[in-house]
Amino acid sequence: MTETVSGSGARKGKSAQRTKGLRIQRVFTTPGVHPYEEVTWERRDVVMTNWRDGTVNFEQRGVEFPADWSMNATQIVASKYFRGALGTPQREWSLKQLVDRVAGKYTETGREQGYFASDEDAEVFDHELKYALVHQLFSFNSPVWFNVGTESSQQVSACFILSVDDTMESILDWYKEEGIIFKGGSGAGVNLSRIRSSAELLSSGGTASGPVSFMRGADASAGTIKSGGATRRAAKMVVLDVDHPDIEEFIETKAREEHKIRALRDAGFDVDLGGADMFSVQYQNANNSVRVSDSFMRAVESGSEFGLTSRTTGEVVATVDARKLFHSMARAAWESADPGIQYDSTINDWHTTPESGRISASNPCSEYVHLDNSSCNLASINLLRFLTEDDTFDVERFVKLTELVITAMDISISFADFPTEKIGETTRAFRQLGIGYANLGALLMATGHAYDSDGGRAVAASITSLMTAVSYRRSAELAGAVGPYDGYAKNAESHKRVMRKHSAANDDLRIVGSLEKPIYAASTKEWQECLRIGEKNGWRNAQASLLAPTGTIGFMMDCDTTGVEPDFSLVKFKKLVGGGSMQIVNQGIPRALANLGYQQEQIEAIVEYISEHGHVVDAPGLRPEHYPVFDCAMGRRYIAPMGHVKMMAAVQPFLSGAISKTVNVPEEASVEDFEEIYFEGWRLGLKALAVYRDNCKVGQPLSVSTSESQEQPSEPKVVEVNRPVRRRLPKKRPSQTVSFTVGGAEGYITAGSYPDDGLGEVFMKLGKQGSTLAGVMDAFSIAISIALQYGVPLETYVEKFTNMRFDPAGMTDDPDIRMAQSVVDYIFRRIALDHLPYEKRAALGVLSAEERAAQAAGEDPAQVAAQVESYAQSAPVTDGAESTESTGSEVSTAHTDTPEPASTQRASEAAATEKLKEGFLADAPLCVTCGTKMRPSGSCYVCEGCGSTSGCS
Repeated sequence: MTETVSGSGARKGKSAQRTKGLRIQRVFTTPGVHPYEEVTWERRDVVMTNWRDGTVNFEQRGVEFPADWSMNATQIVASKYFRGALGTPQREWSLKQLVDRVAGKYTETGREQGYFASDEDAEVFDHELKYALVHQLFSFNSPVWFNVGTESSQQVSACFILSVDDTMESILDWYKEEGIIFKGGSGAGVNLSRIRSSAELLSSGGTASGPVSFMRGADASAGTIKSGGATRRAAKMVVLDVDHPDIEEFIETKAREEHKIRALRDAGFDVDLGGADMFSVQYQNANNSVRVSDSFMRAVESGSEFGLTSRTTGEVVATVDARKLFHSMARAAWESADPGIQYDSTINDWHTTPESGRISASNPCSEYVHLDNSSCNLASINLLRFLTEDDTFDVERFVKLTELVITAMDISISFADFPTEKIGETTRAFRQLGIGYANLGALLMATGHAYDSDGGRAVAASITSLMTAVSYRRSAELAGAVGPYDGYAKNAESHKRVMRKHSAANDDLRIVGSLEKPIYAASTKEWQECLRIGEKNGWRNAQASLLAPTGTIGFMMDCDTTGVEPDFSLVKFKKLVGGGSMQIVNQGIPRALANLGYQQEQIEAIVEYISEHGHVVDAPGLRPEHYPVFDCAMGRRYIAPMGHVKMMAAVQPFLSGAISKTVNVPEEASVEDFEEIYFEGWRLGLKALAVYRDNCKVGQPLSVSTSESQEQPSEPKVVEVNRPVRRRLPKKRPSQTVSFTVGGAEGYITAGSYPDDGLGEVFMKLGKQGSTLAGVMDAFSIAISIALQYGVPLETYVEKFTNMRFDPAGMTDDPDIRMAQSVVDYIFRRIALDHLPYEKRAALGVLSAEERAAQAAGEDPAQVAAQVESYAQSAPVTDGAESTESTGSEVSTAHTDTPEPASTQRASEAAATEKLKEGFLADAPLCVTCGTKMRPSGSCYVCEGCGSTSGCS
């Protein structure tokens, strides 16, 4: 246990007093040995290119990192966190410099503010902190790495909550404050429920605009700042209470815009991400959430009426059918992924400082929930680093690291700068912290626990309970050393009540297996100590823990999984130090198989099968009862939506804040499924929840064509159906052959055309002659060729097959298509470039390198396309190879073997599986830094190529 002794340090500010410094115990380091001396360091070159045009995004050679850090982590840290202009002596080039800059500031401030009993304790703190960071035991959130120890503003928080009152001055302040926060690359949330509804009168006698109208201005502001050169979009959250008279309009805002986007797309407008015509679409820069109370949810449960209240008088001005309103929320989210839901009564029941104000909003990803005009700095622990060689959890080291991190995080508030004075005052008065973790999914799989199982949830709950118990126990010790937070005296009874609620939830935790047993024993002891010390000292922090998405910092720590998420897939790409990448099976899988009792020969066979197929179904020797251990967020076997909800419910009672997580559901999910998930989230005690249905946003074809008549015939009519007629190719026709390489796999495309123009056949060659893969590609070629001859438009295939994901995938040797998500993705992009006119290609988002360059330079890419087409028409046309007809099908006569790819070839998944994979990523944006497709991370997206995120740190 950490001791406190009297010291001479004093806190700066109005409450300066004599303090007791902390005795810091050395756990990870060795006396007399600097932590850097125990690390093997090596020099590396970091060169990051844009897959779209091959240009170099970032280059810094000779950077210094630990030898056991991955190249991916090296690239992300060097490109994002090193400070100083490239090519100058001021530029950081070693991880040692980065860690020294950050840890040095924490140690210096802690010494000045009286956190340490002696200089020796300060040195131990410094060494322990540097060891933990260099060994990837935890990481601070991104703003710390950006700002701490530099000459810029010392902003350490990534999460902000603002407030808006029912005055024009307050609304305009909201616009300004959001803009300042967005400019710094952070996000903010706000509740607009104080603004009077559009049905209420102004003091002048006119009718109010209502909160939804003011959302338009804020959305436009966020969109402008987003396009102003930031590396990630302006992230924001807008919340409205369920009893606001404008709640129905709020619920429908994004669903209506989604209808508009589809209409614009079908009319030929450019409404792709970043498209020229997207400026007319509103409300796209925020996550929307409805705040629901227990009274509303009980009205939904009973099917009764619910009252909407005036913002000016507090009187009920209208009543609605609660179930109908709840259904409209679910339907809007089903259509457009918004709104999410926040459970107001639950949030405020766990509120430590209610005497200082209600919790009315959250940050953009919904994990930080506390007072208005406040902020929270985050840090996440890498759980897999505490799994020992004998597959037990190192409770002692985990406890000590949590103590260290909480101490450092609290120190940062003493030197931190804030975007507004109001936020600074609130944060310094309540000292909100957000410790969390990453790699939970990887830890569960490695220890043989299915994510969606009682055992998996028991492990997660035990770890979360221990983390929060230690955090608050340390906070109570800090209160004894440097004083409780300024707002504690006013909220002492409420804070103690919430601590008892956490402790009671721990008492109710059900142990299932041996792994969590010692963790639970430690958490029970820690809660007892927390209550005992807190009763005497109070607490230093109003809030301690939450679960953030850990996007970029998860890559910095070489985590396989982020936040509370399960594993994303069983295989991933690993970047190599010398350049390039290779596909590997997740490292936790062999360990999981060993823990499940498999022998080494069986493990090797199963791993080889996973490498080839990407899943475990029918893996040799793997028992079906063990399949759930390897279930992932996507793929052949994916975790059911309610499995995600149950995991959130297992850990929520042990968190001060909430959880950043989106529950993904398949495209076939119904509105009723959304209602069930939202209702179960309330019943299970969650604080916030968002649900995303695959392909619900732009890109999903309408179920009914806009050209179809909307009128129903008054009487039955006989309709003559025009049957398609096959237009066969002549015996001799022009064709061209293109060779390609995708992710190391080599192949050929031969495309034959009608003499009067128009593609009529396609032959795709991949894999050795006689192999299963070659046979599948031949059959696929015949099917496409026949369909083209029956009149199926080529653009239909391009739309369907581009962006399809499966291996082999990756870099290509085609300057027009630098990166392909699969061989099929590449083939149909290449065919589109060769056989579709510019207008159709542009509508599908397929442009050549020259056209993209012209577009980036502000020129008209259509002119480039016209020049290329003019040249192609003037060039001589040569006849290609002939084909013969056999049983009515077009079959290629040329059979040229292609070399076997260096990496293992494998056929694509079944159609339903690929559709599911595509759904998880179809709406993910392209990374604005490197251009690769991002993947979901909590409520945001993260780029595995360069670590950029779409709004979360």
